[in-house]
Amino acid sequence: MKIPNMIYGTAWKKENTTDLVFEALKQGFKGVDTACQPKHYREDLVGLGLLKAYEIGIKRQDLFLQTKFTPIDGQDQSNMPYLANDEIEIQVEKSFETSKKNLKTDFINAYILHSPVFPGTKLQRVWQKMEEFYDKKEVGQLGISNCYDLDVLKYLFNNAKVKPSIVQNRFYAQSGYDKEIRVFCKQNNITYESFWSLTANPNILSSEVLQNLSVKYQKGVAEIFYRFLNHIDIVPLNGTTSLKHMVEDLKIGEFELTNDEIEEISKFIK
Repeated sequence: MKIPNMIYGTAWKKENTTDLVFEALKQGFKGVDTACQPKHYREDLVGLGLLKAYEIGIKRQDLFLQTKFTPIDGQDQSNMPYLANDEIEIQVEKSFETSKKNLKTDFINAYILHSPVFPGTKLQRVWQKMEEFYDKKEVGQLGISNCYDLDVLKYLFNNAKVKPSIVQNRFYAQSGYDKEIRVFCKQNNITYESFWSLTANPNILSSEVLQNLSVKYQKGVAEIFYRFLNHIDIVPLNGTTSLKHMVEDLKIGEFELTNDEIEEISKFIK
């Protein structure tokens, strides 16, 4: 299944996760992003939100579900899907089984490594276990998140049997907006997904450029920026808790920015 042009992000939604996932799907979101990381995600409640959506006629086959294996460094060790002393392959396996159970599905559209693990040999072991899920047709695509070092991405890409087809990173100035990584992604047919797209870029949203485009297109500045990201081949995660913003943001495919406007906004991320 093709990755939608925007994905609903479920981090930090806590006990509101079920209702927000249901509302997002009801309004028209086709993609949901989560992780088997109880510290920041309620993946189990994402699953309940999905069930509520199915009850009103939304079909599982029409949704793009992606979740993640979170290495131990990113977990709260008192509440995680595996044991600290499990071999790394067992950690991946237990996490994956928990995700399928949480999400009430036997197929995950995209399975993502939440952050690189080191050394490279350990990274390969994790990836090879993830490739097994792909080979068994339990997973449609594999990806990596929080990977800001192009050499690490290249190492993974060159050593993987099933190549990463998604990179999901924070989109912000501190990483130089991943310019080199995004070029590599484009060259190798990898989808670049952005998170913190709005939160990390208040200067862009408040700029005169976006304010003027907001007036011209009669759209919010968030919609203008999301549309811009699509224009430059980025799939943004959208974690809004506002019904109004869900409705508005889902309409970004209904207008086009001109090449000059895209170039003008691009100056902020160069």
